[in-house]
Amino acid sequence: MKIMSWNVNGFRAIIKKDFKETIFRENPDILCLQEIKAKEEQLSTENIHIEGYHHIWNPAERLGYSGTATYIKNHFPAFEMGKGLGVPEFDVEGRVIRTSLVEFDLYNIYFPNGQRGQDRVDFKLRFYEELLNICNRTHENGKSIVITGDFNTAHQPIDLAHPKENENTSGFLKIERDWVTKFLENGFVDVFRTIYPERVQYTWWTYRFNARARGIGWRIDYFLVSNDLVSKIKKIEILDQIQGSDHAPIVLEI
Repeated sequence: MKIMSWNVNGFRAIIKKDFKETIFRENPDILCLQEIKAKEEQLSTENIHIEGYHHIWNPAERLGYSGTATYIKNHFPAFEMGKGLGVPEFDVEGRVIRTSLVEFDLYNIYFPNGQRGQDRVDFKLRFYEELLNICNRTHENGKSIVITGDFNTAHQPIDLAHPKENENTSGFLKIERDWVTKFLENGFVDVFRTIYPERVQYTWWTYRFNARARGIGWRIDYFLVSNDLVSKIKKIEILDQIQGSDHAPIVLEI
């Protein structure tokens, strides 16, 4: 099974680029998109539809903001899809789609960004806590989990180009990084960092300062998987050669 995750930073923008060609070439079984920034009624059926896939969109109530979408190949056996965490303050922003497969629950998530102020940092931390509570209950019930998406946090100094300069920047605050650690202490593995403990590779670059060309980035897009799934991992990649967004797609084969 091949799962691709990509923060597209606006579906209406990326559909005008080589988006569908990229998807057909990479041919994921499941495609998880974040920051779609659109409602389905704002696009044509032709633009939204990807041949061979069933899809579910979870846009934010606020226009042009946040939102997630999951595409899953039509050949999949029975599965269940649901939106949100069941908490209204989070769910109005369209940040979560859960796909319940036989093998595991897959969470496609656009985690909150805390850079607009302390209130959004607090919002982000509450989101992390609520998600971990849900995951702990799922693990207690014997079900495995894959979490993917834009975590909006670089976990370790190796995960961003200038860690010292960003110690007081949301996205690398100790309290945010500690929440990622809590997930790893509660039955999850960061697949990329486990397989490549010393590899410097990023998934996001600001559009300013020619950052991508200069290699000044952050690794903030992840696959976290339950411990019992680690032995089933075949490959993980950051497809940083693919343009079209300020994020690179990430791919997990399991």
